[in-house]
Amino acid sequence: MAREMQQQSGRSMIVETPPPSTLENGDFSKSLDDDGRSKRTGTLITASAHIITAVIGSGVLSLAWAIAQLGWVAGPAVLLAFSIITYFTSSLLADCYRSPDPVTGQRNYTYMDVVRAHLGGTKVKLCGLAQYGNLVGVTIGYTITSSISMVAVKRSNCFHEHGHEAGCSTSSYPFMIIFAGVQVVLSQIPDFDKLWWLSIVAAIMSFAYSSIGLGLSLAKVAGGGPHPRTTLTGTTVGDDVTASEKVWRTFQAVGDIAFAYAFSTVLIEIQARLKSSPPESQVMKKASLVGIFTTTAFYVLCGCFGYAAFGNHAPGNFLTGFGFYEPFWLVDLANVCIAIHLIGAYQVFCQPIFGFVEAGCQERWPESKFIHREHAVNVPFFSSFGTTYYINWFRLVWRTTYVIVTAVIAMILPFFNVFLGLIGAASFYPLTVYFPIEMYVARARIRRLSLRWIWLKVLSWVCLVVSVLAAAGSIQGLASDIKTYKPFKPPAHE
Repeated sequence: MAREMQQQSGRSMIVETPPPSTLENGDFSKSLDDDGRSKRTGTLITASAHIITAVIGSGVLSLAWAIAQLGWVAGPAVLLAFSIITYFTSSLLADCYRSPDPVTGQRNYTYMDVVRAHLGGTKVKLCGLAQYGNLVGVTIGYTITSSISMVAVKRSNCFHEHGHEAGCSTSSYPFMIIFAGVQVVLSQIPDFDKLWWLSIVAAIMSFAYSSIGLGLSLAKVAGGGPHPRTTLTGTTVGDDVTASEKVWRTFQAVGDIAFAYAFSTVLIEIQARLKSSPPESQVMKKASLVGIFTTTAFYVLCGCFGYAAFGNHAPGNFLTGFGFYEPFWLVDLANVCIAIHLIGAYQVFCQPIFGFVEAGCQERWPESKFIHREHAVNVPFFSSFGTTYYINWFRLVWRTTYVIVTAVIAMILPFFNVFLGLIGAASFYPLTVYFPIEMYVARARIRRLSLRWIWLKVLSWVCLVVSVLAAAGSIQGLASDIKTYKPFKPPAHE
């Protein structure tokens, strides 16, 4: 029988979880899945919530700026093009979760495992570098962005009291510390299975602030007064920007839209928590369709109506950049929703990092009680529902350290969102396009130089060019920020 060591001390006890190999008669427990791991509980709803939480970020409110750089023709066309590309490549990736057969094959629990099973070699290391580098960058960027939203709430109230011309200087550092404190607590959620409720809350928040931004844009468009100038090609050289600014901003806008759709960094980890029936690949494809369709609808509406409201001078984010001042309470509500959404999104993106490090440590030190032992704590209110909360000391120390380090980096590099664009450019092509296509070619054994092989390669090369151009735009913006960079000094607008 499975061995349990229980030591009653106050309100806690120590539980040593047995490996699947110790089950009686060689049978799997009803609480275990077909591979001996904990029973998976993920569904179409939870997977869709995770995807929406990961994809719809506060960047949805900057799409008005992106379309202002591209214009009425190219802007919506680029949005639709990348939604189609992302759904296509995510479907290819979903089929690679099991190998060699997408329904009955062996499970691959991480993106690196998938690449190892289909491609192998140095490509596994390249995949890990791109994936985890991107995930770390995103969590740092979310720390910064959430603090900007909280600063916007404070400044909005100040503007309401003292007028729009008031300085209303506010530091973002206290809000970064508060955000990090919340994440220290939430980071103790063991995995995606236990994260479903937070993703649903975050998804609701993303709908809320996107709808508020859309509603404010509609009100401005429908209101009286002169309408701002919009054009088919976006910002005009000579009137709005210089020729060089037009080029760099176009690159940045295309890059922003491309990376706004990327959720491949967490796709396999989400799929690995789905129930095995119906087949995970089928459910993941449906969840991807729901997530991308929902995202695209909000992106097009917010981007186009935002551009119509502000024209070629659309702000980078019309809620935190104060494209709207009134009604101030509604602007405050939208920014609070952004912050809450990013709290959940942070967890969606850091869970693969946590899982990667913890799995590696468990494999390296299989006898360590510090790493393996779970401490069951009877938390008030939880026990009344028959639920026991488990604490693992290694998980507590490692995850807390990670949150603190990312918060400190966010404080040191307040312009990190520009650097995040560079990280996104480096990871978008390999993770969202290159690896899914290459694994599909290998799995389907597509003949070299066949028509299907050629058009897949053309798609891959086009996306590579987009990534390079977007990286160039990010590097240019990063170089401009570094010229005035001073560590721990708040940005000028604060």
